[in-house]
Amino acid sequence: MTPTTTETTAPLRRRLGLVQATALNMIDMVGIGPFVTLPLVMGFMGPHFLLAWLVGAGLAAVDGLIWSELGAAYPEAGGSYKFLKLAYGEKKWGRLMSFLYVWQTLIQSPLVLASGAIGFAQYFSYLVPLPEWWQPKLVAGSVVLLLIVLLYRRIEDIGKLGVMLWVGVLGLMGWLIFGGLTHPNHPVELFPAGGLGSLLSWQDGHLTGLLLSAAMGQAAVKTIYSYLGYYNVCHLGAEIVNPERVIPRSIFLSILGIAALYLLLNWSVGTVIPWQEVQAWQAGAGDKSQFIISVFMERLYGPVAATAATALVLLVAFASLFAVLLGYSRIPYAAAADGEFLPVFAKTHPTKHFPHVSLLILGGVGFVFSLLFKLGEVISAILAMRILVQFVGQAVGLMLLRRRRGTASLPFKMPLYPVPVLVAIVVWLAVFGGIAPAEVTWGTLHFKLYFQLAALVMMLLGTGVFLLWSRRLKRWPFDA
Repeated sequence: MTPTTTETTAPLRRRLGLVQATALNMIDMVGIGPFVTLPLVMGFMGPHFLLAWLVGAGLAAVDGLIWSELGAAYPEAGGSYKFLKLAYGEKKWGRLMSFLYVWQTLIQSPLVLASGAIGFAQYFSYLVPLPEWWQPKLVAGSVVLLLIVLLYRRIEDIGKLGVMLWVGVLGLMGWLIFGGLTHPNHPVELFPAGGLGSLLSWQDGHLTGLLLSAAMGQAAVKTIYSYLGYYNVCHLGAEIVNPERVIPRSIFLSILGIAALYLLLNWSVGTVIPWQEVQAWQAGAGDKSQFIISVFMERLYGPVAATAATALVLLVAFASLFAVLLGYSRIPYAAAADGEFLPVFAKTHPTKHFPHVSLLILGGVGFVFSLLFKLGEVISAILAMRILVQFVGQAVGLMLLRRRRGTASLPFKMPLYPVPVLVAIVVWLAVFGGIAPAEVTWGTLHFKLYFQLAALVMMLLGTGVFLLWSRRLKRWPFDA
């Protein structure tokens, strides 16, 4: 049976305002990430751990200018899919770039979903021991299934639910920060060992050497992962009210708000649990740092409070996955509605008006991934796969769009162009090169998995699929 027009082409409705858009961005950013990466950053950076969070916020702010300009000018469903297609040419190279983005989204968005679900299961094991190998997998898979059920509804209902979850996020962060502010036991400084003047001295090169160190590279990978999500609103561009103003504002409100929360959270934890103790945990057996928030609250208020805080961490992680699956489910829908991807992804629910097929497929793949992979490997793979096509490709694309279409019609223009774009490209490439390989053991086989190489292989496979598909449809580069 041929799908009806209502099922395949019904327009999405603009129902999300500034508060809802900012809330969805922030709960996407504050998932399980900061709670599991906080001790890792302390381990890499020692007394300079706060600086790594500033570096992550700086990259998010610079890249946020790119997203704001593109999102305000082209507020449609799909985000980067639309941006890449317009920037590189809708009939030629833009088709390849946007196809590669959707191709990777079918893999990376379920990986993002799986990373949060796996982290959820790890923290859940603090409340309920999960000694059997299949028990954490059962918890992670159940989280994904529950998300699908909650998102299977109208967008205005989702906006209200998102604000409620946002309140829970702010409540947890506020409680943790208040605990550190009222019970400081150890000094924590943004610029330790000589103060700001010494650190910024051009003579000793202290700051420059620190920023270029291998430790900062690994720490920055972790903090940047925790900031990702400030652009989630661009994926929902077709459902944003007054997108020319709401999209840039929601992006920077979420970046500034989350940066402040992360810095205060890290400072609070560091005043109660010093970085030296965290490094000692990581060097020995029975690493407590994986539950550092629970240990932090237990020291301040006892085991009951630690249990309550752990439950709130789980709520925050769940809220973030809620926003992630919501945003990413719109990307294959937008591509399919354009005729550039499998038509089944273009279907919208006949009465609830949301892309239900895309939601079900991405959620289903995420469910499978949550049963297969480890958290650390998933985080590295996510970053490696996103950087080249999405972040670097999009930054270059913005320069192409400005050159071809000018700036007269842009609702939002970034300041100091092209400096922010060039800085973003250089830093993203540095982050890509700094992703450490994983040690993989399969039986008697032991090797290092380089995620950069895996990302390039996926791009090559996607290009091959694109060429075969285009040849079958007699489209560029096989058209007359």
